[in-house]
Amino acid sequence: MAEPSYEDLKARVAELEKQGGGRRSGELEFKVGEKGGVSVYGLGRFPVTLYYEQWVRLLDSFEKLRAFLEENKAKGKLKLKEK
Repeated sequence: MAEPSYEDLKARVAELEKQGGGRRSGELEFKVGEKGGVSVYGLGRFPVTLYYEQWVRLLDSFEKLRAFLEENKAKGKLKLKEK
């Protein structure tokens, strides 16, 4: 099998860019995997995947998690993005 030419590769890159250009839109995306895990894309480099019961437990502790984050933010312990 012959190596693709520079023009072929350039055309393929242009085609892939038209198809969506990746998940860099800033929006969160949700998908259900083959094993039933729910993945959230768009938070970082890798998706966050939990099963239904785990998502429910996490969501049920929302207020506690928010308080924990704010407390540690005030103490300067969290790494925050520079604006």
